[in-house]
Amino acid sequence: MASSTIKSGALVTLQELNSSSPHFKQGASLRVTGKLQDYSIETAIAVIVDESANLKIDTQHLSLNLRVGSIYQFIGELLIQPNNETILKARVGRNVDGMDLNLYRQSLRLLREFQADQTSSQAP
Repeated sequence: MASSTIKSGALVTLQELNSSSPHFKQGASLRVTGKLQDYSIETAIAVIVDESANLKIDTQHLSLNLRVGSIYQFIGELLIQPNNETILKARVGRNVDGMDLNLYRQSLRLLREFQADQTSSQAP
C-alpha cells in the first residue's frame, strides 16, 4: 500500500514567488493570498494579485463562489510550465475578505525574523 502524505502549504507572498525563490519548485505546496482580479468559469482559472505580483490559480477541484474584488487564500501545489509560467493547482480555497493585506505581509516578515533568530540561536 502506497503512502501519500499531503504537505502543509508554505506561507508565501506573491512577490516572493519568483524563479530565485526557494519555493519556486515543481510541486511545491504553498499557501498564497491575494485579491481576485479575474476568473473564468469555463476554464476554472482565477488570477489573484497582491501589489504588483499575480498568480494563476486552477480552481477546478474547489466548490467556491468566487467574486472578483474579494480576497482569497489558496493552498495547493505549484505547477511550472516549460516557459516558466506558473499556476497553483488549488486543493483548498477560502474567502478572507476583511483581512488587512499590509498587516498580513508585516506579520509574515516578523514570523520569518523570529524563525531565523530561533534557528541561529540553536546552532552549535
